[in-house]
Amino acid sequence: MPFSDFFKGKKDELESQSDAPTRVSLSALESGDKLAIVDEIERSGAIGFWATDTNGRVVYLSPAILDSLGKPFDRVVGQPLQQLLVPVEGEGDGRSLGLKLNTRKSFANLTVQSEDEGHDVVLKLTGRPLHDEDANFLGFRGSAVDVTEEFRSEQEANRLAKFDSLTGLANRHRMEQRIDSTLHTFRNAKRSAALMMLDLDKFKQVNDTLGHAAGDQLLQQVAERLRGVIGGRGEIGRLGGDEFQVLVPDMDDRGELGEIAKKIIQMLSQPYSVEEGRAIIGCSVGIAVAPYDGIEREELTRAADLALYASKNGGRGQFRFYAADLEHEANLRKRMEDDLAEAIEAGHFTLEYQPVVCLKDNRVVALEAQYCWADEDRGRVAPETFLPVAEGSRLIVPIGEWAIRKACEEALGWPESLRVSLHVSPVQFEANGFVECIEQALEETRLDPARLELRLPESVLLGDASKVDKALATLFKLGVRLTLDQFGSGLSSLAYLRRAPLSALRIGADFFEPVMGNDLGDMELVRAVIALSGAMGMETVASGVHALDLMQELKRLGVDQVSGFVYSEALTNEQVHEELAKGEWTLAPTDTGTQRATRRTVFRKIGLIHEDHYYDVTLRNLSRSGAMIQGLEDVPVGTMFVLDFGQGQLAVCSVRRTMDDTQGVEFEQELVDDGAGGLCTRHRVSPYELAAAGAPLTALPPGKYSMAPDSAASGSFAQFKLSGNAPSQTGAKEAA
Repeated sequence: MPFSDFFKGKKDELESQSDAPTRVSLSALESGDKLAIVDEIERSGAIGFWATDTNGRVVYLSPAILDSLGKPFDRVVGQPLQQLLVPVEGEGDGRSLGLKLNTRKSFANLTVQSEDEGHDVVLKLTGRPLHDEDANFLGFRGSAVDVTEEFRSEQEANRLAKFDSLTGLANRHRMEQRIDSTLHTFRNAKRSAALMMLDLDKFKQVNDTLGHAAGDQLLQQVAERLRGVIGGRGEIGRLGGDEFQVLVPDMDDRGELGEIAKKIIQMLSQPYSVEEGRAIIGCSVGIAVAPYDGIEREELTRAADLALYASKNGGRGQFRFYAADLEHEANLRKRMEDDLAEAIEAGHFTLEYQPVVCLKDNRVVALEAQYCWADEDRGRVAPETFLPVAEGSRLIVPIGEWAIRKACEEALGWPESLRVSLHVSPVQFEANGFVECIEQALEETRLDPARLELRLPESVLLGDASKVDKALATLFKLGVRLTLDQFGSGLSSLAYLRRAPLSALRIGADFFEPVMGNDLGDMELVRAVIALSGAMGMETVASGVHALDLMQELKRLGVDQVSGFVYSEALTNEQVHEELAKGEWTLAPTDTGTQRATRRTVFRKIGLIHEDHYYDVTLRNLSRSGAMIQGLEDVPVGTMFVLDFGQGQLAVCSVRRTMDDTQGVEFEQELVDDGAGGLCTRHRVSPYELAAAGAPLTALPPGKYSMAPDSAASGSFAQFKLSGNAPSQTGAKEAA
């Protein structure tokens, strides 16, 4: 029904162009010229018309509007207009059409769309209330303009301005806006937010070998995997190239953040299928948390960038939390890289060997080679200190080549029943000429290949499938023994175990770190690994075993071989020869080892808070569940302390054993991984609490902190104050 016919049937109704109540004008209704114009406009589709009764139910819709909605007039007449047309999210004042109609006031340019998603139509509605001569409300009359094409074009332009066109993730501009608005809002509400910086490892190789189209497909799959990990917990952005960013609101638990980072690294390191073939990449993650590491976007982003840089330099495929000493650490790392390069030329590296013992008869069956670096200035440098630097700088390749030749040479002087075992870095394995290096070392030394064992980390198996399979097949044909190292701590699929020619699965020390209520570690997982290796015809080797009760439990479960302090520490080649000279080499386990959680020897000054006193003590070693401290005399067992590790890291603990000036303490809440092989507290002193105590609201300074009275005894981390003998904020920053 055309609009003119509708008006002829409603001679007592006409929409006025003024805000005053509409008065019926018969002369207007009888004006054929005006109705003809209305008919022409309606038929052209440029403008549609609509009308409702006093209850907001449809009494008229132009045919063009009905066509765009995909509904005949008899299906819409009598239906509430607000059920057919709904406001577009983010447009106007956000109020519904129903509310507009209920106010009985004129409105203009309300953007609405069809409630049926199957019909994409966007209209701008204008409407005015209609009244009779007695000012009685008769309903609404109005017009509608179809702006679908213009609206969707503008919507797409806005989307492109805020989102990455390739992945659909937020772009750099939107992420900056989100971080700014989140930090501003959260600062007022005293809430926290975490920022993760992600960088893809080996992505350039994908572009170089498979082409940019494959790289684009891979980036799209990366975005999907990130959405799967993060879900609705935060916003994901692509900053450009292979750089990504994740903003996680209301998150300051570094235990949870570390688990999220591990999951991201794990998921992004799984193989990708693209049209040009199969691709493997990795991921490094840096994490900063507001307000602890920054309260403005620039400083929080810089902190996350520094943490990312540290994770990449640590060997890639890692995560790191921001710490105030990362800039200093970067300088030390550069110096160590230079010194490592010189040490290779100067021959400052040696090998030591830790015995691997068969649990059936305590016979030594292999020796695990360990790197030793004796530096003129640093003294003896632990492998866990310099090997990550060597991997990050690729110096591990020449160091590894030297170690393979050296180990083969020294193994020639041992009995033929004794194997030599070497860990192979992923960087080393992927380097050109690795297999040739093994072949050359065996040929030059004439060592029986069966006596050379290469321990491969799980990440090696996730490399280019054809290259990995070819290398493993060549090594297997040589007769070299291949073992999967640190099984269960990495990313490999069980399918690789069937495909790769492996002789043994090696369980790392991480399995034996105590979990709450179990001092031996995760024995259920150990049992599962033993069953798996047995089903596949492989041996099981456990490393890092330092306690007699753990060794006995592993023997009961069926582990074949063990290495660790429960049998012997690492020996020089000269000491190995001394043991061999005694005849058949067997080792009896000892109970001098202690498992607890794996101890990290640290020797550094920390703070100790007891009641209202703050003491400086020496941290001797550290584990997830406890530590050894030195510096206080005759402390009773059961005494509760708070240890201040610096930068707001406070840990409630109790004394479990004491001897003279040394105490062993147990933490009330276990420490968590810091991503760099170290440990950190889950939570830190809140800068909001410091601000409440009178300190300025800034990122955490490196000064000393103490807990409010009575909070230590309760284990509460809700209240803190600056220590009375703590340096001032200015002094703390200068000291840093």
